[in-house]
This record gives sequence, structure tokens and C-alpha cells, in this order.
Amino acid sequence: MSIGRVRRAAGLAAATALVVLAVHAPGWLAARRDAPPAEIVPAQVRNPWLWQATVGQHPVGPASVLFFTDRTRYFESTGVVVGREGGYRLLPIGVGEGHGLLSPDGRWYLRAGLGTLVDLHSGDNRRTHEAGLGPLAWSPEGKSVVATRSNDDEVITYGPDNQPLEDPSKPDDLLIVDPWRGTAQVLPVGTFASHSRAAWSPDGSLIAVTGFVDPAAEVAERERLVVSDRAGVVRWQVELGERRGLAGPAAWTPDGRRIALLAYDGCSLRCADPTEWLRRSWRIEFLDAATGQPVGDAIPVDGSAVELVAWRDGDPVVERQSSEENEADRRTTLTAVGAGGRGQALLTAPAGVSDLAVPGDLLARAAFGGPESRPSPFAAPPWWYAAVAAPLLLAGLVLVRRLRRRVPAR
Repeated sequence: MSIGRVRRAAGLAAATALVVLAVHAPGWLAARRDAPPAEIVPAQVRNPWLWQATVGQHPVGPASVLFFTDRTRYFESTGVVVGREGGYRLLPIGVGEGHGLLSPDGRWYLRAGLGTLVDLHSGDNRRTHEAGLGPLAWSPEGKSVVATRSNDDEVITYGPDNQPLEDPSKPDDLLIVDPWRGTAQVLPVGTFASHSRAAWSPDGSLIAVTGFVDPAAEVAERERLVVSDRAGVVRWQVELGERRGLAGPAAWTPDGRRIALLAYDGCSLRCADPTEWLRRSWRIEFLDAATGQPVGDAIPVDGSAVELVAWRDGDPVVERQSSEENEADRRTTLTAVGAGGRGQALLTAPAGVSDLAVPGDLLARAAFGGPESRPSPFAAPPWWYAAVAAPLLLAGLVLVRRLRRRVPAR
């Protein structure tokens, strides 16, 4: 065989090895030998590496934690999935796309407004239902989603008298969506200009939803709470005012007898400056789930309460933020709040993280307290390995060529 053919064969073999390395090395090198036990939530999460692989490039399986941060290579809000064996993967979201919902079993991510589900096990992005819906809460069994649909006219034109010909403030619809079959059922719970939050009862038979009944109430931040069954038959409703709102997706107590609200004292509407907003004092109040009447004692919450996500041994687990004046420096935690406001941090995140989400199956078992999970620097996309290996391969070829020149020809 001629020397030229040998060189071409060697080059082809090297290129083949480079492709194999780029495709398979992330899985080989990112395999975790010290992975924390599955089915438990780590006590702390970290920021991912800038070159971290996405869910679509190297799936990590069902999530133990999902959070959002702009400290990624996309330099804007990006989902970060922490798998149940400790791996980290990015979940990019589009410009203007809201934060979606993690399914109760941790396998699926429902994208906001796109009508698609991301399978975290395979990385596939599947279109399953109508686009344009804002998901609010998964049902406990993970088969349905309560969602809101805006009916506002997106494009406004004006007539000769300078009056708008379209309506920019039509009432929104509340729906129960089956994302697997693609069906949607409108719930006739009354007129709402927009919906803000929703929560299912523990048995999945009732839905609590809050929203603004008209544009004026939305400007004044005065919410109404409605409780209905799955057919949209309203059981009761109550005006909450501007300093109270539904506590979050786990607002119903585990026994289904009370509904939790997040309330605060301090400046309302637009605070004069960030320090005024940070001086708000938060608490959890309760309504009787059968009548809507106030019941029980309030529970104070330190810091800025975001939402109530679970219950642990009868204590509410609240997502809350620290009180740094600079928003980028604030830290988010999931904290179990006991009587008198005593808090126990269950999950902490670095500064700049928002929307800590834990799958419902782990929340129901109060599966907190796992070892700290760290992202692997080797869990990178194929192009990263190719970019690193290509210069090394080129340098190796140049070195071999120079050495061959130094060897005297026979």
C-alpha cells in the first residue's frame, strides 16, 4: 500500500474516532459513580456549567428538581433539570416563553403556550394539545392540567374616530386540559379578565382559582377566589382584596379542609422603592374549604414568600427569597415553616435562581434531605467535545508529520 493511501486511511480513522468521541464521550464521562440515592430531593443545587448539555442532547431522566436561571450560556432565563441520579441538563426556553410545569411524576415538562410536552426521559419535544394556553397546575394524578386561555385581540386597529375596532381586554377562559388526548373543557366559573393561580384539592375533585374580574381590578391587584368542581359548578367565591392571594399549587391542606392564602402587610401596588417591597411582612392565612370563611391562626413567614409548594408533617413548605436589595443577589429556598414562623431550609439554590419546582410524587412523600448534587463538567454536548478534540487531533497530526520529516528516507 502506498504512503498516500496509508495517510488517507489514518486520517479517516482519526475522523471516525473524533465523531465517536463526540457522540459517546458525554455519556461515558458523565456517568456518576457517587450519585445520591434516587427518589429523594437534594439539599442543595448548583448553577450548571456554561457548556452543560441540554435535555434533548443527553436526557437525564425524571427530575428531582427543576429551576430557572439566566446564568447559562444562553444568558437568559433557562430551565435546569436535576435528574434523580444527580445529573444536570439545560432546558432552553424561547424568547417571551413563560415558565412551564413539571408533571407530578417528574418525567414531563409542559411548555407554557406552545402546546408541547418535553419527555425528560427521551428528550423528545411532542406537540400534544392546543397552543396558546397558560398552564396553572397539574391534577394530583397527573392526567389533567388547569390552564388559562387569553381571548384578547392581539392586533388593535383604530377607526376614523380614533376608537379601537378590536377589544384588547376580553375575558379569559379557564379550562381543564388533557395534554395526552389534546382535549380541553371550558369551566364556566364566572367572568375573569385574567387568571393568576390555581390549585387542585388533594382528591382532584375541586379546583381553587384566583384572578381579576375586570381590568380595573387587575390594575388595583384585587383578586377573587372561586372554588368549583371539575364541571365548573361554583361552590363558593370570595373577594380577597389586594394583599391576599391563593398560596400556590399546594394551597389545599392534605386533609382537604382548608385553603391557604399568602397575605402581607406593607406597601401594596407599586412600592416607592425596593426597600419598601422588602419590608413587607408575610403570613399564611386559612379559609374553610367548605364555606370560604376565615379559620384558624395565621403562620408568619420570614423573607419574601413566593408560593406554597407542599406540606411536610403538617407544616407548609414555602418557596421564599432572601431580602437582598439587588435582585440578582437574592437566594431562593424551599423552607418548612412551623408554628410561630420557625423555618427549616429543605432545599437551597444559588443567587439568581427562581421558580424551584419539585415533582409532586416526591413532595407527597416529603422526600427531602438528599446529598448535595453537583453538575458534571463532562456532561457536555457533542459539539463541545468535537471543539476540544479537533485542535488536539490537528496538533497530533502536525507533530507526526514533523517527526516523519526528521527520519531519513531509506
